[in-house]
Amino acid sequence: MQIVLCVACDGYGTTDDDGEGLETVECAWCGGAGYVYRDEAGVDRIIPDAEYGRVADQLEKLEAERLRGLGYTGTAKKPWEQDIRK
Repeated sequence: MQIVLCVACDGYGTTDDDGEGLETVECAWCGGAGYVYRDEAGVDRIIPDAEYGRVADQLEKLEAERLRGLGYTGTAKKPWEQDIRK
């Protein structure tokens, strides 16, 4: 069984409850973790709370990869370097 990004919330752990983005709720697919177990048949299931201690390091690595994919570097950009301020 492997751990993969939750397809319902794209790893954010929350979803829009009202469809307009005004209210977010914990993702029902992953329980707010952003990741799920995927078995050999391709079926996803929630990671039980009791197993988080065992898979915590793997979840941390997956989350760091996801954030890097979004452009996060771990350091703050100076205001003049931020795309939104240009």
